[in-house]
Amino acid sequence: MYIFVCAGCGARLTVPLSQVALPAHAHQKYGNGVQLPVLMESGTFAVDPKHLGAPWLGPDETEPAEAAARGPRAPGLSWSGGIPGTVVIAPGDARGTVLVPEQAGGYCCGLDWGEGPNMACEACGLPVASRIDDCSLWQAVWLAPDAVRALPVDGTAPTTLSWAELLEEGKRTPPYEPVTRWSSLLGSDHRWSWSPQWEAAAGRALAHLLAASGGRPVTVPHGLTSRVFQRALDALLPGGGPARHAVLAGPGLPGPDADAGILLVPVHPRTGETWSPPGRPAPACSVPLPLGVWLYLAFPEPQVRLPAAGSMPEGVLRDDPPAPRPPHPFRVDPGVFRHTLTKLPAAGAPWLREILGNLSPLLRSGLF
Repeated sequence: MYIFVCAGCGARLTVPLSQVALPAHAHQKYGNGVQLPVLMESGTFAVDPKHLGAPWLGPDETEPAEAAARGPRAPGLSWSGGIPGTVVIAPGDARGTVLVPEQAGGYCCGLDWGEGPNMACEACGLPVASRIDDCSLWQAVWLAPDAVRALPVDGTAPTTLSWAELLEEGKRTPPYEPVTRWSSLLGSDHRWSWSPQWEAAAGRALAHLLAASGGRPVTVPHGLTSRVFQRALDALLPGGGPARHAVLAGPGLPGPDADAGILLVPVHPRTGETWSPPGRPAPACSVPLPLGVWLYLAFPEPQVRLPAAGSMPEGVLRDDPPAPRPPHPFRVDPGVFRHTLTKLPAAGAPWLREILGNLSPLLRSGLF
């Protein structure tokens, strides 16, 4: 475990924290006016290796070598010129900081990235972090990598669970959940929707599926997996020709068939490593899914239509409403999809660059 301290004066800025993998939805912008919860579990932190925040670099402001290393730029977007290695924590785990009002951008419903850190060290005044809690953004505190230092805490090494232990623990992420929106006149309202975490996870996975497809059609297993991915795959990939088959693979499942060209596998929530078949080299085409999402797809919950313990007493009528379902087909998060695809080596292929350049019609079609 670690605590983070101010690089200027050494003052303590966090409680003891253990490192976990960066969530797939860390930079998701979901809907409009939506209240999203806290991104990180209390007592954890994650590191984003990418460049984040201001200054923003236009097409003519990046050296050719750096531009090649960063991968294709999505049309109409700038690159961040910020320092890589930003650390994200839960807001409640921050200590010894104060808000800098003049740097606190946003104010639609809260704070956003603005033009730089909006939190300073209480002891010396050094800008050290950005507090994010605006609508449609996951609530978090992002520690500036050049303003903080990580110090190990002795005798508190966290336990990393094995795949078998994670499977037994079974922490699933439900695909549907109530989403709360701000309403200027009536206060907040609620609607049942596809989970924002699922839409972000699908955005990352879809980018990997396209890169692994080689421009050929791809099929996925029937059921919920098909509802999440097949519509987008059919729209973005050409029809006809031999299809590549993507299957779910991971702990607790039988080994994949020989004709499975692409594996949908879980990501370890602490280490960030993708699962690979034991005793075999890692498959060339593995598509990462957050463990909670993968568990729901690999081991779907049974549809219980009667009380779990016996039947209802005679003469008693049930009036429970049916389980709510989203009113629209599943939609992939476009921001996560675009961001992931631009970082993959295959994104330089002309047909993938064409997809990146034509996302607007796809957004209007309801695919994303």
